[in-house]
Amino acid sequence: MDSGRRLLDAAAVVAAGVVAGLLLNLAHVPSAALFGGLLAGLVRALAFPGSLRVPRIAMTAAQAVIGVTIGALVRLSTLGAIGEHWLPVLLVTVGTLVLSLAAGQLLRLQPGISPVTGAFSMIAGGASGITAMARDLGADQRMVAVLQYLRVLIIVVLMPVAATAVYGASTGGGAPSAPDTPGWAAGLLFTVVCAGVGAVLGQVSRIPVGALLGPMLVAAVVDLTGLSHGAEVPGLVENAAFLVIGLQVGVTFTRESLRTVGRALPLALAIIAALVLGCAGLGALLSSATGVGELDAYLATTPGGLYAVLATATQSGADATFVLAVQVLRLFVMLLSAPLLARWLRGREKV
Repeated sequence: MDSGRRLLDAAAVVAAGVVAGLLLNLAHVPSAALFGGLLAGLVRALAFPGSLRVPRIAMTAAQAVIGVTIGALVRLSTLGAIGEHWLPVLLVTVGTLVLSLAAGQLLRLQPGISPVTGAFSMIAGGASGITAMARDLGADQRMVAVLQYLRVLIIVVLMPVAATAVYGASTGGGAPSAPDTPGWAAGLLFTVVCAGVGAVLGQVSRIPVGALLGPMLVAAVVDLTGLSHGAEVPGLVENAAFLVIGLQVGVTFTRESLRTVGRALPLALAIIAALVLGCAGLGALLSSATGVGELDAYLATTPGGLYAVLATATQSGADATFVLAVQVLRLFVMLLSAPLLARWLRGREKV
């Protein structure tokens, strides 16, 4: 009976997460499946503390799928758009990482936030990947998830306004054309192979968060060699992975952790605003150093909301290929450097 009740309990929470995700998707909330799972898990955790956990195997599978999703963003044609501007782009990417670290240390002014949690909460870009790996690297996954996606929401709302009012973008462009990609079955095969091989390599090589970084690197190599033929993670599989990550974060909430997040929000909002402005400044420097348009550089350096950035770039007539190249490069730098940053920050905390 206890086993049956636990199964029904878990099924009810998953169903609630799915329904919440669908409703949030209708409201055009980014990563709606993740938010839906987070809300369902949070409500369940506050109502019945400590009685439900996401199985480790489900979390590992979700990390692997998200890794493949990120790795599949890499294309030779896209990265080639950086071309002769690779050095300024790399410097701006490193500058974004430095800004993120500085913002994370400012967040530590709020009591109860560790150096790793502060840094991961403010890393600009790769919200889904950072959230998925946060717990494994010693950060408070709850704080990281809330603040990462708070920044994404702010950017999604303000970016089109800034692009139009500040950079003179027009909103009359067409919608992005659908890429010519293989079918669902090919995408599922691509996902399973990259996730499986990547997870094994990640475990054998003992890289931190190998369940995510291993599949990400394998998918990137498969894409760059042309073996994927443009295959992508099926939307249903990707949403299921986001749902699992959201549930994992949600069910670990307590009333005290929720109060801690609430107390951190005013300071976090101010720091996020400063981070967004700082990244816009890096965009101005990128435009000056490379000669690319100010709008292109602004969208390329916007700290988060990748798909919203690409939609804005396409609809405003900006160079979407260049924007995607810079965003993907930053995404990889942030995720690959995260384990090293976590180790360094934990070491400093002990000194």
